[in-house]
Parts: sequence; structure tokens; C-alpha cells
Amino acid sequence: MLPELGWMPRLAAALLAVGLVALFVARAIRKDRREYARFRRYRSTARRQAMMRRWLVESLALFGGTAVLVLLLTFPVVAPLLTVTQAVPAVAWLRDALAGGLGAGLLIGAGLGLVALTIVGVRSARREGGIIMVGDIAALLPRNRPELGWGAALSVNAGIVEEGLFRLALPALLVIVTGEPISAFLLAALVFGALHAYQGWVGVLATTVVGLLFTLLYVASGSILLAMVVHALFDLRTLVVIPMAVYRVHEVPGSLRFPKPLAIAAPAVEPAVEVESRAETSLEPPSQT
Repeated sequence: MLPELGWMPRLAAALLAVGLVALFVARAIRKDRREYARFRRYRSTARRQAMMRRWLVESLALFGGTAVLVLLLTFPVVAPLLTVTQAVPAVAWLRDALAGGLGAGLLIGAGLGLVALTIVGVRSARREGGIIMVGDIAALLPRNRPELGWGAALSVNAGIVEEGLFRLALPALLVIVTGEPISAFLLAALVFGALHAYQGWVGVLATTVVGLLFTLLYVASGSILLAMVVHALFDLRTLVVIPMAVYRVHEVPGSLRFPKPLAIAAPAVEPAVEVESRAETSLEPPSQT
């Protein structure tokens, strides 16, 4: 059973929930879309890495900090919310069906299926010269080895802080307002999808569905750690595995930065073709080094 709360705590929770949702959605529509449009125009890997680093820090501070704060305020509600949700007839039926060997078999089958689809997709992308993407995420794919590291960091961070916020903290806050667990989880998943407005409406729809699947995984398993790991692996597949397998970005060292005297003297010593071939190994024009 959910703890009984008076009208004052419910009002405070409602005001906090409305404020947070408004902040997240407004930020996604205005700030994130504007920054992503600028990020897509970047050709300098230094600028791209700086933006990735900024996104990582902001995500840790905003989403991670909000998750910690809300969990401190709603901690007595978190465990009862999961228990009440698992007692919903449809959820209880699913948990019973997944109990024992069936659940383990489905988990293993899903993992193998994801690996198989990734291999097929990579082979197809190599033949066609590109990969099929859901939503406007092409600019996010790392283009060299240094960016690959930031892609991995962003993926792991997203798995931890986004699951902690949208599957654990925000539903606990929303259920105080709604008094009903399913609506709280659904609203949190919708907010999660809205945060991806920079990917266009297709991206919002896709991430909402993915958020619902992560919610189902958390509720059915009872483990937020499992949801975090699956979320991180899902993002790592997009931002690390596919760029490495299709575009071999791990073999691209990043920008070449020659000392100034060598850069000036290079045209007189080496053929122009050789200088151009070195420049092509970088995603950053030589004039910016």
C-alpha cells in the first residue's frame, strides 16, 4: 500500500512535479534543439568534443542531481510504488509468466536477437554505405577515437541518471499527485520521450516506446540496476559499437596538430599530395589546428 499523505504534501509534490516537467520540456524544446542544430554544423572535432563534454556535465548535474533530490524527498514511496505496481493484475500475470526458466529464456533470446540484428544491420550498412536511423541522431555518432570515448561516457551516464530519474524518482513523485501507479509511470515515460525533441517527432515517438519498455523491464524485474545496465548497453550499441563496426572510427586518431614551424615548412619539404593525405585523417581542417 502507498503511504497515506495529507493535502499539504500532495500539493507540494504537485507543484514540484509541474515545475520539473515544465523545466525539462521547455529545456528540451528550446535549449537542446538549438544546441543540437549548432552541433550538427560543427566540423571541428575539438568543438564536438567540447559540446559532448558539456552535455555530460549538464546531464550529471541536472538529471542526476534532480534524481537524488527527488529520491531524498520521496524515498518512503519508492518501494511501496513498485510493490503496488507489481500487484496490478496485468503486471502480476506478466511476472508470473516470466518466472523461472521462461523469463531467463526470453532474456537470453532478446539478447541474442539484438546481437543478430546488430550484425545484420552492420553488414547491410557496409554494403549500402550508411545505416538506417530512427530519429535525427546521425550527428551524434562519433567520428574518431577521442569522440568515441565521449560517446561511451554519454551512454553509461544516460543509463544511470536517466533510469534513476525517469523510472525511479519521477514516478515516485508523480504517484503522490495521481494516487495511481500506472499513470505515474506512463507520465514519466512521456516526459522521457519529450526530452528527445531535438531528434524530431520520430525520435520522440521512438524514445517514448523505448522508455515504456525500460519501465516494463524495471517493474517486471524489480531491479533498477538491470534497467540501468540495459539502457547503457542500448546506447553503447548506437554510439560505440555501430560507429566502430560500420565506420571504423576507432582507427581515426582525431585531429593532427603539427608544431607551427613544421606546419609552415611542410609545403617546401614534402609534396602537396602527402600533406593533403595527412589532413584527410582528421575531421578538423588543418587551418583550425
